[in-house]
Amino acid sequence: DDKMGARPLGRVIQENINIHKLLAEKKGIMLLSPDQEDIYAYGDRDMINSVIRNLMTNAVKFTDRNKKVEVKVSPGENELEVSVVDEGIGIEQENMKRLFRIDEKFKSNGTDGEKGTGLGLIICREFVEKNGGEIKVQSKPGVGTTFSFTLPLSN
Repeated sequence: DDKMGARPLGRVIQENINIHKLLAEKKGIMLLSPDQEDIYAYGDRDMINSVIRNLMTNAVKFTDRNKKVEVKVSPGENELEVSVVDEGIGIEQENMKRLFRIDEKFKSNGTDGEKGTGLGLIICREFVEKNGGEIKVQSKPGVGTTFSFTLPLSN
């Protein structure tokens, strides 16, 4: 399938929900996603898939039992925003600026002691930017974190 064509984003999100279902259920975490099958955006499918997978893995990793993780999609005029919203442990303000920097690898363990490399978000940022979008994070310690990235709606 054409690397430059519009990608059925809804399907990519659903595949990732399915991949994370088991782990989420183990932690009692509810995964919610948009049910629109007709969400399309431009970008490399494998890269976008990696970004969504990574953000979802992190969301499940840093969310406590019996909370929820939600994937939201909001179309704008020229771009579409995908957000992964968790009710997790959150990120301290001083650590947020280190998240996307290769020179300051930031690692922390998940709520079940899950380990990470600290490289995931750096790769996410690179992939999102390669596809003409940007990635950002909002977080409140003890409340949760939202990672959002944009993708162009036209070529």
